Amino acid sequence: MNQSAPTHGYVVVRVYPHDRNAFTQGLTYVDGFLYESTGVQGRSTLRKVELETGRVLKQTVLSHQHFGEGLTSWGPDLVQLTWTSMLGFVYDRMNLQVKRTFNYSGEGWGITHDGKRLIMSDGTATLRFLDAYTFHETGRLTVFEGATPVTQLNELETVRGELFANVWKTDCIVRIALQTGQVVGWIDLSGLLSEADRATRVDVLNGIAYDARNDRLFVTGKRWPKLFEIKLVPRR
Repeated sequence: MNQSAPTHGYVVVRVYPHDRNAFTQGLTYVDGFLYESTGVQGRSTLRKVELETGRVLKQTVLSHQHFGEGLTSWGPDLVQLTWTSMLGFVYDRMNLQVKRTFNYSGEGWGITHDGKRLIMSDGTATLRFLDAYTFHETGRLTVFEGATPVTQLNELETVRGELFANVWKTDCIVRIALQTGQVVGWIDLSGLLSEADRATRVDVLNGIAYDARNDRLFVTGKRWPKLFEIKLVPRR
């Protein structure tokens, strides 16, 4: 992690249960519920989850050839990417039924929106912007810290006008200015999951959801037994 941009730590506000079998690829919070996209070939799902209990209230299972990836909401719909199928799904949020599909080139990793357009990552340092209705690509933006590109951008979430992105295989979230692509800060989530929780197989930090109405930030990881509500604090 480059130290030229400021780094924040965290305090845990509340801990919620999370399904240990969920290989979390995308996470979003809408109207009191979490919606989660999980991966793994043949076991990928889209889920509606009760925040307080971690209980899966409704679920759609993807066809076995698709590996579920990023997830975001758009109006009454949910938009889900797949990893290498070059295929996205648009669901009715009320019943999790597919309304339409769309295509894109290359890999799909994370997706969010800024109220005007969809924002997609593909594991590189470059973000893609998509029209939220046609899904046509409208532009690209490469993320830099100074002159150094920041690669492995994964799960995405817009938070108070910034773009937050999990950096794959790290305990870090990078904060990005969408106007310029420059990194404006880092969040170091080291130690969030205890050694006791890591004693049973877990995977990397991945999953950011923001409750804008109540200014709550949630994070989790692939096969993590817990989901955390956190507040950011400056590094001493």
